[in-house]
Amino acid sequence: MKKIRTIDAVGSILCHDMTRIVKDEIKDAVFRKGHILKEEDIPVLLSMGKDHIYVYEKQEGMIHENDAALILSSLCINDNMVTTEVKEGKVELKAECNGFFQVDISKLNQINELEDIMIATRMGNIPVKKGDKLAGMRVIPLVIEKDKLDKAKKIGGNTPILKLTAFKNLKAGIITTGNEVYYGRIKDTFTPVIKDKLGNMGIDVVKHLVSNDDTEKIKSHILDIKKEGVDLIICTGGMSVDPDDLTPAAIKSSGANIVTYGAPVLPGAMFLLGYFSDGTTIMGVPGCAMYKKTTIFDIMLPYVCAGIKIDKSHIAKLGYGGLCLDCDICNYPNCQFGKGV
Repeated sequence: MKKIRTIDAVGSILCHDMTRIVKDEIKDAVFRKGHILKEEDIPVLLSMGKDHIYVYEKQEGMIHENDAALILSSLCINDNMVTTEVKEGKVELKAECNGFFQVDISKLNQINELEDIMIATRMGNIPVKKGDKLAGMRVIPLVIEKDKLDKAKKIGGNTPILKLTAFKNLKAGIITTGNEVYYGRIKDTFTPVIKDKLGNMGIDVVKHLVSNDDTEKIKSHILDIKKEGVDLIICTGGMSVDPDDLTPAAIKSSGANIVTYGAPVLPGAMFLLGYFSDGTTIMGVPGCAMYKKTTIFDIMLPYVCAGIKIDKSHIAKLGYGGLCLDCDICNYPNCQFGKGV
């Protein structure tokens, strides 16, 4: 590119978008990259404070900001994503479906350590909806050395930095435990909360059973629901260390492989996660999920919907950011809670 006086620019080709900003009215490109300047364009540019401009002058080994942004987007884009139009040297990626969004933080950090290159993403390990913005990328100068982008490509390798796993259509069963509910001493206010959260994720509840505090009966209900061919079994209540809290023992005796009983998350420390040999997921959900807006259950449910299996090391990482701050207005999942590292 070459810097020239605006009054001498008639016939020249702009090498970047020229943006006009009017407070509370407009922020958009008046002229796009590649526009051939005309006589009548000169007063407009001068009114924008552009006494000098950069015009296109191709140089070997240099890449224009728009083309560079597309190269960076190619390192990030994966299935279920779409690239926006290049605008003012920037490209964004958006979700094409509802799903679970993840980021290769190591690669992202390495690329952002390169000079004159930036990629910004939303936080990973969260559910997103179709149309949500996932990431934006650009280079800092108007043109950049090809060698710098080659370094970014090398870091990116053959696996995209971003991943969006579409949510599956799942079936679930719920087992409500506790003598207080089974014998009608209190109204069941836990199950409606769980059903509502499952419904919001598109999960169909095909069976709901209630059990008293009896290990064998809870176990029997678990196996009955499993015969329905569900993808997820949820046991509510009976998850603490009180003598009558028998749900963890019943889940273990049902044949499920327990990944964890306990998680470094508040609220939700008494959470249980396990899998049967056929992949069916089972959760023991602590009572906090009944009255707290966001808990460990909200963190874990999207993984199940995306078919992502969780191990003990993943649970351990949830401790970083695992403390809910009980904000007056809950913005989850657009906060630090449950993102891990």
